[in-house]
Amino acid sequence: MVRNEEEMACRKKARISSSELDFFESLPDDILSVILSKLSSSASSPSDFINALLTCTRMNKLGLQPAVLKHAGMNTVAVRAKNWSDSAERFLRLCVDAGSNEASYLLGMIRFYCLRDTKNGKDLIHKAAIEKHAPALYSLAIILFNGSGGSKETKNIRTACTLSALAAELGSIDALRELGYCFQDGYGLRKSLPSGQTLLIQAAALEVACTIRASPGPLGCESQLTTIMSLKTFPSANPGLGRAYWSETGFEMSPREKHPANRFLVEWFENGSGRVGLSMCSDMNCGRPETREKEFRKCAGCGDVKYCSRGCQAHDWKVRHKMECSHMPRLFLHHAVDGDLDLD
Repeated sequence: MVRNEEEMACRKKARISSSELDFFESLPDDILSVILSKLSSSASSPSDFINALLTCTRMNKLGLQPAVLKHAGMNTVAVRAKNWSDSAERFLRLCVDAGSNEASYLLGMIRFYCLRDTKNGKDLIHKAAIEKHAPALYSLAIILFNGSGGSKETKNIRTACTLSALAAELGSIDALRELGYCFQDGYGLRKSLPSGQTLLIQAAALEVACTIRASPGPLGCESQLTTIMSLKTFPSANPGLGRAYWSETGFEMSPREKHPANRFLVEWFENGSGRVGLSMCSDMNCGRPETREKEFRKCAGCGDVKYCSRGCQAHDWKVRHKMECSHMPRLFLHHAVDGDLDLD
């Protein structure tokens, strides 16, 4: 009797599996393409998406269609440096050809800084920037500020300021800070201390607000966010005052999350793949190398560190360098907040 029941249960499972298979096969390609497009845009890693394509031949064929790959999100194309290969580059190229802005930006950064194909790399970054991709816009600005991939004469400060403004409008905090310093110093823009200070305060407030919103517990409450964001309404204030307030409340700035492009650069050059005689940006989350000697500017305080941009300099000052800049007077250290240190 028991044996008969077991046989019946097995046959029932077989019928269910068969019906599930039939249901999957009956789904039209359009519906599967929509599902794969959603997965392509929201996958947490490339393997999540690739594993779905390995399910069967039909999924593989549909998943590699341009209509699906054009939605490839930041994490879907987030190839790691240790996994870089011809097949990884082909996958990114497929996504680029399909119209994925994230793939264009990542492959552009890899080719520009890692593979030393500056022309093709810059073209890919530009392709993403045209589609209002904020990191790509700001990266192009950094290239033009420094004249990366060329000589000092290839710098284009005014265009770099314009790109920073566009990136800031799209939510790039580093670009907003960069623009603030340009106004403050009259670098590529008409000098305006009030405008520069306002933008620096906005950048600092947004950076802290983003960190608090991502924090667990009472620290992330809306009342603190409202208080912090209100600091950006005082254009004549010293940009350091807000930072001093946050320090008094016990708030500590945490390292920002690496974009997959920056993470790739960091990992790529950690294994000694850098160019002999050329320096790296000292911000641990950047990964950009110099493309010529003395391209990056040194910290005016100690001269021991170099940065590709004001955004990286300001961030590294907050989380690390202010504790290591041994040649800075203690009083100046107290007031040099929000990255408010000049570079040579």
